[in-house]
Amino acid sequence: MVLKITKGLCPECGAILPAEIIEDDGKVWIVRTCPEHGKFKNLYWSDVEMYKRYEQFEYIGRGVDNPQRMAAPEECNTACGLCNNHKSSTLLANIDLTNRCNLNCEFCFANARACGYVYEPTFEQIVDMLKMLRAEKPLPAPAVQFAGGEPTMRDDLVDIVKKARELGFKQIQLATNGVILARNRELLKELKLAGLSTIYLHFDGVTKDTNPMINISRKVVDNCSEIGQGIVLVPTVINGMNDHQVGDIIKFASEHIDVIRGVNFQPVAFTGAASEDDVVKERVTIPDLLERIEVQTEGKLKKDYFYPVPCVVPISELIESYSGKPQFTFTAHQHCGAATYAFVTEDGLSPVNKMINVDEFFRVMTEMAEKLGDKSTINKYKTLAEGIKGLHHSVKTSESGKTGEFWKMLYQALIKHDFDALKDFHWNALFIGTMHFMDNYNYDLARVQRCCIHYATPDGRLIPFCTYNSGPVFREQVWKKFSRPIEKPDDLESLD
Repeated sequence: MVLKITKGLCPECGAILPAEIIEDDGKVWIVRTCPEHGKFKNLYWSDVEMYKRYEQFEYIGRGVDNPQRMAAPEECNTACGLCNNHKSSTLLANIDLTNRCNLNCEFCFANARACGYVYEPTFEQIVDMLKMLRAEKPLPAPAVQFAGGEPTMRDDLVDIVKKARELGFKQIQLATNGVILARNRELLKELKLAGLSTIYLHFDGVTKDTNPMINISRKVVDNCSEIGQGIVLVPTVINGMNDHQVGDIIKFASEHIDVIRGVNFQPVAFTGAASEDDVVKERVTIPDLLERIEVQTEGKLKKDYFYPVPCVVPISELIESYSGKPQFTFTAHQHCGAATYAFVTEDGLSPVNKMINVDEFFRVMTEMAEKLGDKSTINKYKTLAEGIKGLHHSVKTSESGKTGEFWKMLYQALIKHDFDALKDFHWNALFIGTMHFMDNYNYDLARVQRCCIHYATPDGRLIPFCTYNSGPVFREQVWKKFSRPIEKPDDLESLD
């Protein structure tokens, strides 16, 4: 049965093709036919019922008021920049600081050694990219992640972080393998003082067979714990390799809750050289991952406890309706990612779902936002008070004893507009999420048009994450355009 009509890619040549999202044997597949290479049917989601549940959270955003490019609908996704066809603003911007790295991982977007050249924007180019992001309308991009390659190989990293903070970024992340931060605690201190918010630490498992760098990872955690620098663990999940340790990774995070704020699982995307057999054997979809989490946490974190990214849109709409000020809305595609929260208590993990009837909570939030957005509503305070009474019924008797803190968080955010209070809530909770980035085998143009994670480039463009790394592979185009030859051994630093 056909569920949707969209556009996809030919895995062989990357051509944009008409595609169908279909239901078959309890799973969801993307099907398309290339005139030259034939028909392709690839797994999209492994659970059709979960797919349909998430479909209910679809929300089409408004895009940006000042796109970098104007493009006809048929030009998507070859005229990225960010164009007028895009439906979401930038919630997190990626800036590749370098393609140099001190490792040579099998699954990696970036590798100077393989490229044969060095991509490393100048400090001035990076500042221009940051300014472009802050000029986005109606709201400037709030968060930036510095990535690569390995960004800690840059000598001016502290100055880059400091400049991002000066320009007004509220959230500044550093995607790193941790090698240099394990060795250099002073650099870590300097980065924190410069304004770094989060270390986005690559972390594929808790044993050496799944994570050969486990000792380095532990050292980074220890160093961050000493100075109070927050960490999010980022495992790349591959079927048959480390998917049996997702529960252990969550356990590791909960044991270091003083410094680890969350785990963001990333099911592998086949952006490099991979055969269709590799894809079938190693593919992990979001439902697969959540099933493993449920089993490996002995049912404490159930598959149904996770919700898609746009589930929080009603909260943004409520605040916008009440305050009259534009708010950031997480209008990513409903099948891009999923998340939940769990409190870490003396008795172990206690999911937020045991504190709140989440479905009822979002229903009341949506109703409140609609009433407050209605111009005929005269008394906003009365409407808000009535809505909070409704929210009260969605809150359960909490096993974790955190009900009071939840209401404090809600009050601070909705009434006082004090969003720093959310940090206190987050300090006691562990974020557990997943974002499944696409490749040529499961590429859906509708998802790209709703992407909230964009790459900034030195030529003044913003490109959706999955377009940057798949299809036309804008990454290669950008890197080659702004590259230099490999000139010295330091360009290819290695642990060897």
